[in-house]
Amino acid sequence: MNGPIEWIAAFGTILAATMVAADYSRRVTGTGFLLFSIVSCLWVYAGLTAKDGTPLAIQNAVLLLINLFGVWQFLISRKKKLEIKKAEEIADQAKQEVVKETRQ
Repeated sequence: MNGPIEWIAAFGTILAATMVAADYSRRVTGTGFLLFSIVSCLWVYAGLTAKDGTPLAIQNAVLLLINLFGVWQFLISRKKKLEIKKAEEIADQAKQEVVKETRQ
């Protein structure tokens, strides 16, 4: 469990987690979920090919489904895209109001 696939999956997981946690925008978060989906596939492969790696494979198979749901929510679903866009607009307006209020 120390080959190139595991290292790529590890760094990809760190990058994806950073993208999702940063929550810069719908597209960045959705891309983070897409990256999570890719590295979940790598972890499933690593788990299936390693001795005693079945728990890792099962965990990441479940995470793959969750991450694909995230891709759907943030990158594919038209309704969800519109909801998130509206929420981002409201959040930006609220941030501007807070800045104005804290200057006074």
